[in-house]
Amino acid sequence: MSVTICQSMGFVVSALGIGGIIASTCMDQWSTQDLYNNPVTAVFNYQGLWRTCVRESSGFTECRGYFTILGLPAMFQAVRALMIVGIVLGILGLFVCIFALKCIRIGNMEDSAKANMTLTSGIMFIVAGLCAITGVSVFANMLVTNFWMSTANMYQGMQNVQNRYTFGSALFVGWVAGGLALVGGIMMCLACRGLIPEESRYKAVSYNASGRNISYRTGPYKVGSGYEPETKARKGAGYEEAARSEDGRRSYPSKYDYV
Repeated sequence: MSVTICQSMGFVVSALGIGGIIASTCMDQWSTQDLYNNPVTAVFNYQGLWRTCVRESSGFTECRGYFTILGLPAMFQAVRALMIVGIVLGILGLFVCIFALKCIRIGNMEDSAKANMTLTSGIMFIVAGLCAITGVSVFANMLVTNFWMSTANMYQGMQNVQNRYTFGSALFVGWVAGGLALVGGIMMCLACRGLIPEESRYKAVSYNASGRNISYRTGPYKVGSGYEPETKARKGAGYEEAARSEDGRRSYPSKYDYV
């Protein structure tokens, strides 16, 4: 029962994490304009991975997509790639996890197959969460670098400086979603151990014969061809070969045997 609960909770948490990663990737507020020195403005700028937007004080919002790929910074494109890889792995992991759930029976699927599928989906969720966290962290590092560069230019008295941008809500959504996917993947890997069937252990049974153990000793057997002459002639009854008794001791002829 605990294995089923752990697996189901891992699936739910991972699904929430993958949904959050998709939402974070599609959001436009990855970076928002810093209004610390200018709280009252008629134009508010914010940017996402796919387009940049401008919102006026009247409530009108205009967005424009990035119509270039090569003109974007390399780190920006790397963030895009990491988020897309995380989404693809997460969706594949969800499909695999659905068929691996212990509460769902599909044909004659064995528990060992479900355990392998659970482990596979857990690894996919972990990698997807790490991709999302890495992508969001790289973008945040870019923002911090540009923010302090703009601040330094502002303190040097430069008039034509760019607007400073700070963390947007999409970054926090991405961090939380990546953490949920990571936790869900770990729960799936833990549930995999409980799904592995235990190895059958066969106890050895010894059978003993009810009667006495009788051992037979075989001696050399010589086949005669019929042409060998007799080696020895019998001289008398006293020289006959002594017979062996049942207890193995040799019996010798008495003096009365010669009379």
